Amino acid sequence: MDKIAVLIPCYNEEKTVAKVVSDYRAVLPQATIYVYDNNSTDRTAVLAAEAGAVVRHEYQQGKGNVLRRMFREIDAECYLLVDGDDTYPAPAAPDMVRPVLERGADMVVGDRLSSTYFTENKRPFHNFGNSLVRFSINRLFGSQIQDIMTGYRAFSFQFVKTYPVLSRGFEIETEMSIHAVERRMQIENVVIEYRDRPQGSVSKLNTYSDGAKVLRTIARLYKNYRPFAFFTTLAVLLALVSAGFMVPVVAEYFRTGLVPRFPTLIVCTCGMVAALLLFISGVILSSLLAQDARDFEFKLQQAERWKREAAALDPSHHKEVNSDGKTV
Repeated sequence: MDKIAVLIPCYNEEKTVAKVVSDYRAVLPQATIYVYDNNSTDRTAVLAAEAGAVVRHEYQQGKGNVLRRMFREIDAECYLLVDGDDTYPAPAAPDMVRPVLERGADMVVGDRLSSTYFTENKRPFHNFGNSLVRFSINRLFGSQIQDIMTGYRAFSFQFVKTYPVLSRGFEIETEMSIHAVERRMQIENVVIEYRDRPQGSVSKLNTYSDGAKVLRTIARLYKNYRPFAFFTTLAVLLALVSAGFMVPVVAEYFRTGLVPRFPTLIVCTCGMVAALLLFISGVILSSLLAQDARDFEFKLQQAERWKREAAALDPSHHKEVNSDGKTV
């Protein structure tokens, strides 16, 4: 088991990957640097290996697919996830891993939005999208994560080994954030400096299509993690619409004893039945979610047991990290 594993998913990052690997080797000399190449058509893998990284490959396209393989293959006491585009500061790495190693944090978020992101990022729709996603998730899930979309994060062994990677692309950051909040994991924010991509390095993020995927992910996860609120809201809306059309029909019946609009009455009745079924679905799914939460606690205990067994075979895991990121 590694003490610290630096995870760098890459797709066509030959302009920056060697510098990123070298920078993190310098600030975290005790860490193992892993670069996972995701079907790059340039020299990303070659340059990463020459810089001293352990290079592996993921042939299914998408950041979510890369992270799934990383989390499955690598065992470490602390995982540091960073992009290969040299936009995140390597000197902040010791501050990112320290909460995991010393305070038992499950996820540490590198907060760009509280520092230089809005001045350094030259894409205004990205700025708006980050603010919208942060507001939506913190409002819907009652969280206080300062940067939902950041790719600079540190994780504990327990988080990595109990987190089901479902997303395939860049919406993975949103999924990780909501998972950590809903599973009551210890989350900490570390303010970091952000710099825009260097000239010649091209972003793989599509503002509109990937933004739409993120919003769909928020809706899907809200349904999965808050089924009672989700289905009750739909039930109330459907019931109000049905009642709005049904009231004139019922009023006319009491006034004249006639029902001249039978189709309206039938549709509204079906709407009321559908609203009731939605409400019942929310009740049932919330009960299943409670059972799933109990099962997850047992998974955490199992992950802790795996970690201790692996650590018992590797005495070097007792080493600590000082303020310079060096092992003592």
